[in-house]
Amino acid sequence: MGLSLAVRAFELLLGWSLVLQCLEYLRIPALDRVNDWRILRQEIPAHPPGVRALLDRLLTPRTYRLLLLLRLALALALMSGGLGLAGAVALFGIGLVLLLRWRGAFNGGSDFMTLVGLSGVLIAHSVGAFHGLDAGWRAGLWYVTLHAITSYFVSGWVKLLHPSWRTGRALPQFLDTGIYGPLPPTSLFRQPWLARLASWSFTVWEGLFPLSLLDPRLALLLCTVAGLFHFLVFRFFGLNRFFWAWLSTFPAVIWCAGQPIL
Repeated sequence: MGLSLAVRAFELLLGWSLVLQCLEYLRIPALDRVNDWRILRQEIPAHPPGVRALLDRLLTPRTYRLLLLLRLALALALMSGGLGLAGAVALFGIGLVLLLRWRGAFNGGSDFMTLVGLSGVLIAHSVGAFHGLDAGWRAGLWYVTLHAITSYFVSGWVKLLHPSWRTGRALPQFLDTGIYGPLPPTSLFRQPWLARLASWSFTVWEGLFPLSLLDPRLALLLCTVAGLFHFLVFRFFGLNRFFWAWLSTFPAVIWCAGQPIL
């Protein structure tokens, strides 16, 4: 995969992920009061001074909606390939504001991986302003790749350290918390042999993910397994953000495979 193709695929996937997130954020106020800033602001520290006052201005219902609409427009600009440095700075800044608003993350690791993607875009355009966009995107894609492979590696080795994952007992317990309720008694995932096989398969795949850097074909294979994994997470738990947030990192991983870091 050439650099230009990897960049275009990355921009399209990350932009699409941002579009879906913006639409979700815009929909939330009509559903419940979880979005009420008057409640959330109580957990923002009073120090350093001025932070809470600034957020109070940025996160009034009207201004917050305008921020989301601006983020949506910038996401579309990213998908079109015409974002630029100012847009990258704005997207990153809005991402930080949203993390503060939701006390760290609205949807767990997917929001932080989204910020990794936005950081990669910011690095690409910042470095590109001084050394050319090709050099900028090399730096940005490597930044995204290192975070992506680390996230899988840590997840896999944490599972390996827990006996419940090694024996397969954790998998059906985990799936019992899905959006469709506990697994049926006759579910295949309650079969000890299948639960153990699936647990070990995902554990080994995550733990060996850094090997994707050795060859683009190996990277493509491991990313394909990752896509299947995130689709299953979406299927059982409804975590659509995870699917798109990590999928957007795959072009970076595949491009970086076999490339020198410097």
